[in-house]
Amino acid sequence: MNIHTAVIKNYLLILNFLFVLQLSGFQELQALQKATAKKDVVVLLHGLGRGKSIMEPLKKRLQDAGFFVINIGYKSIDRTPEQIMNDVSVQINAIRVDSNQTIHFAGHSLGGLVIRAYLDSNRVKNLGRVVLIGSPNKGTPFVDYFRDAWWLKLVGPAAASLGTDTKSFPRSLRPPYYPVGIIAGVSKTFDNEDFIPGEDDGVVPVESTKVEGMKDF
Repeated sequence: MNIHTAVIKNYLLILNFLFVLQLSGFQELQALQKATAKKDVVVLLHGLGRGKSIMEPLKKRLQDAGFFVINIGYKSIDRTPEQIMNDVSVQINAIRVDSNQTIHFAGHSLGGLVIRAYLDSNRVKNLGRVVLIGSPNKGTPFVDYFRDAWWLKLVGPAAASLGTDTKSFPRSLRPPYYPVGIIAGVSKTFDNEDFIPGEDDGVVPVESTKVEGMKDF
């Protein structure tokens, strides 16, 4: 065997090895996609001034329960609700699900309102349930009380839009046409009875988390 034949033989062996390696990786990817296609999808959205990392514990719990979870992040400081909606809509629209998959949504605080706004404008095929966690569906008197505070203005227009007036972001949303459940928390840490009536989580009254047509509370 001359040197040229040996080089060609070794080259062909390398190509064959790379092909087998690529095929193995492709088969693994196919297996992952096939397994994923059998799972229902849950889309998570965090709240105002937070990041997607805050939803990671919930993501892990849902994954352990057998769901395929997509944790969406978005900028909320110094942004309008419309800007946030545009950002989130692009990410949700990029999600592809099979005909046998159901897609659910869960959002904390502002994230829940963004989900409602998205579903107001978009009909999602195979839509399942929506869970709103501490979302100010009727607005919050916290924002009404501190509307002129410098720090609220610093947070931006999305925060300022969460009041209880009829022109607020929450009040602009239509009643849900889909199954929605509400989770509300209660905190005794803050002394805010002067401007938030009843039980609340420090920012949002329990009563304000309720929404017309809710299935669970």
